[in-house]
Amino acid sequence: MDADRTWLLSRILLTWAELIVVGLGGAALGGTVSGPPGLIVYLGTVLASVSVLLYNVDQMIQQRLTLVETN
Repeated sequence: MDADRTWLLSRILLTWAELIVVGLGGAALGGTVSGPPGLIVYLGTVLASVSVLLYNVDQMIQQRLTLVETN
């Protein structure tokens, strides 16, 4: 059970780090442009953030299902 908690904690920390990187990258790129390209950068950053969250939630669900199947 301890390995499960370690895996979950590492996935949570990885998700947090990925969101920070995506957010800072989007902010840096969005700060250099203005007007319609800035809106596109903003929307791309939101899309990337949602993608990071969905991917990591999917990984957590797959891990949980694997544990349930093996037990």
